[in-house]
Amino acid sequence: MTKPTWAEQARRLDAEDELAPFRERFLVDDPELIYLDGNSLGRLPRASAELARELVSEQWGQRLIRGWNDSWFGLPERIGGKIARLLGAAADEVIVADSTSVNLFKLATAALQVRPGCRRIVTDDLNFPSDLYVLQSVLDLCGGGQLEIVHSPDGMTLPLEALAAALNEPAALVSLSHTAFKSAFVHDLAAITALAHRAGALTLWDLSHSVGAMPLDLESAGVDLAVGCGYKYLNGGPGAPAFLYVRRSLQQELRNPLAGWFGRHDPFGFALEYEPEAGMRQFLTGTPPVLSLALIEPGVDLLLEAGMDRLREKSVRQTGYLLSLWEQVLQPLGYRLASPREPERRGSHVSLSHPEGWRINRALIEQLHVIPDFRAPDLIRLGVTPLYTTYAELHRAVEALRRIAADCLYEAYPVQRQGVT
Repeated sequence: MTKPTWAEQARRLDAEDELAPFRERFLVDDPELIYLDGNSLGRLPRASAELARELVSEQWGQRLIRGWNDSWFGLPERIGGKIARLLGAAADEVIVADSTSVNLFKLATAALQVRPGCRRIVTDDLNFPSDLYVLQSVLDLCGGGQLEIVHSPDGMTLPLEALAAALNEPAALVSLSHTAFKSAFVHDLAAITALAHRAGALTLWDLSHSVGAMPLDLESAGVDLAVGCGYKYLNGGPGAPAFLYVRRSLQQELRNPLAGWFGRHDPFGFALEYEPEAGMRQFLTGTPPVLSLALIEPGVDLLLEAGMDRLREKSVRQTGYLLSLWEQVLQPLGYRLASPREPERRGSHVSLSHPEGWRINRALIEQLHVIPDFRAPDLIRLGVTPLYTTYAELHRAVEALRRIAADCLYEAYPVQRQGVT
């Protein structure tokens, strides 16, 4: 019996995919375009397009200021409560506000304020650089301290032992990206949280590449604090507001360092003294951006409908399919795997490195209608979003990568990078 080709295998897997109908719930207006960058910006849910029309024409256009009492005032908590279901958290532990970096600043500062005897933050070099910038700024504003960066031995993963060694000394805060943005390496949430607590530290996790890509259980892991963005796997749109999580037992102990009127008790009382609202609303600051905030909800609803266990199962199968294709088709052409092979240690994207990574990335986008993204120095990230990514698309993307390398199509592009990669 003849072994099926990769293309035949892709068609069979797509035919058997119980999540395939969800693709129709997104705007896919160019069937020839292969979009593998949902880990940077998710596709547009059709329900979001309809909601955007309603928000502008009806809620803003007709209801005007009355919209605040209709529904707008409660949006941060309502949508936060839905995101909480993706995090394994209680509805009153999550709220939507600001950007990931602003929320990281708020929670890191609040954490240091309740650990006055220690000014040591532990992180790693797999963390998103912006998080490191924020953490250093927090230390500077709090009068100085130590930002200890634990280094990965391979640029891709970090052994638990390396963090354990860094936590032999007391620390105030451990702040990491749960899924590394370059390699898709996934930290052991519960084990690291336990190590941090033994060192006297609170934990602050960046979940931007995890939420909506895999099941999470912050409660059982004992996580203290977390942040995450709304525009990747949540499909909330470009620049969508972020969310923050604070364990219920810490909410009265921590204080928002950016006090603002929306975080105050009775904001429309306009008192001159600040009195924080109880619970998660105290972590709001300024007026929420209603239009972009509301547009997060349809994407979250789709994830909840599909179910995170089913989504993770498909993600593991699809990234595994990509790894098999890489090994058979791309490895002989100089592509190196820069993501973990073990599915339990791998998020929902696969990174490949190549000396001509930047120019291959340009050829993919400009010649062969494949959109991944590039991360310096030489990584091509292939994002798998189970709600709309097909196996056929993954096969066609690998064939495009093969053709570009085999035929040196990348030579038509300059080595200078664009501003956004």
